[in-house]
Amino acid sequence: MPHYGDYQNAIYFAGLSGKTPDLPVDFATLEARAAQAMPDNVRDYVMGGCGDEATQDANASAFAHWGMVPRMLVDCASRDLSIDLFGMRLPSPIFMAPIGVTGICTDDGHGDLAAAQASAQTGVPFIGSTLMNDPMEDVFAACGDTPALYQLYTPKNPDLAASLVARAEKAGAKAIVVTLDTWVTGWRPRDLNTGNFPQLRGHVLANYTSDPVFRQLLGKDPAEDVQAAVMLWVGLFGKVLTWDDLPWLRSLTSLPILLKGICHPDDARRAVDAGVDGIYCSNHGGRQANGGIAAIDMLPDVVKAAADTPVLFDSGVRSGTDVVKALAMGAAAVGIGRPYCYGLALGGADGAAHVLKSILAEADLLMAVNGMPDLDAVRAAGIVRNPPFALRNR
Repeated sequence: MPHYGDYQNAIYFAGLSGKTPDLPVDFATLEARAAQAMPDNVRDYVMGGCGDEATQDANASAFAHWGMVPRMLVDCASRDLSIDLFGMRLPSPIFMAPIGVTGICTDDGHGDLAAAQASAQTGVPFIGSTLMNDPMEDVFAACGDTPALYQLYTPKNPDLAASLVARAEKAGAKAIVVTLDTWVTGWRPRDLNTGNFPQLRGHVLANYTSDPVFRQLLGKDPAEDVQAAVMLWVGLFGKVLTWDDLPWLRSLTSLPILLKGICHPDDARRAVDAGVDGIYCSNHGGRQANGGIAAIDMLPDVVKAAADTPVLFDSGVRSGTDVVKALAMGAAAVGIGRPYCYGLALGGADGAAHVLKSILAEADLLMAVNGMPDLDAVRAAGIVRNPPFALRNR
């Protein structure tokens, strides 16, 4: 039975013939390479965060505060990383988190299609953003047999919201992920210092300009007047959602609905009581609000409050080790964000697939070495909060 960890064997054996990987397998080198390859405006948008980026940095560094205790004399010759989620049997516990500028992370402007192709190559589900550079129908078709999900930035116009959700369902999306924390954009100095906001320049609006309701509201072909289309989008983006809107959202689709941005256990409990199908614990990678707690530190309380409702997680995930730690805390599945975007920037679909394969290989090998043959064993082993660095260094 093949394992994700076998990816390292392929790399080592290729090395015998003098072949080294086209892209790095570690995040630090990957990010440095991507920073050189991306246009400045794309680099700043993807890599930047809110305020002084303290929360963004804490999201990643906080994983080091948590550790796992290995178990020995356990037969891990066979490992199983598969999960069941919303009626889907998935080969691994990771997914590609929604990112609103995936489309411009490749030179050809079709980064969403490339991400979908990477999903098809790896079996890792792609959550396509409302903000795409190609229509969702084309993007989800490119995912092949790998399930896709649709992330909704709920527009102010209810007919447009209904149209976007209906299109996603018809295109084959398996769930609707409603983002709660982005009805207004957080303070992002990297972008502000250059006056750069991609959507205002007409980028990643293909799901709007291809939508019949949006086109009717515009009253003309968006290609005839891009600026008018952009300004209509500005006026429609960002409905302020409250708990009272959940029945309306539920009425739009029979698909599972997940609420993205839940970080407080009370919100998780209320969402479960309201009948949502999934919780998505995330602080938007530190891009929307600064001064907060690292997302991984909030995950355990959210999982406990959600009880039997599955909790997805992202923010600060940089490696397979991070993935396993989040799973040990009870996450049902773990989202990969910036790393796959860097793969797209450096190598298109194959680059993103390489990043996903590397993360899965590391996760698989960590489980093997730690004596955890499946995810039930990972969760049973749990995770330990390390003593503060100052104490451990005395």
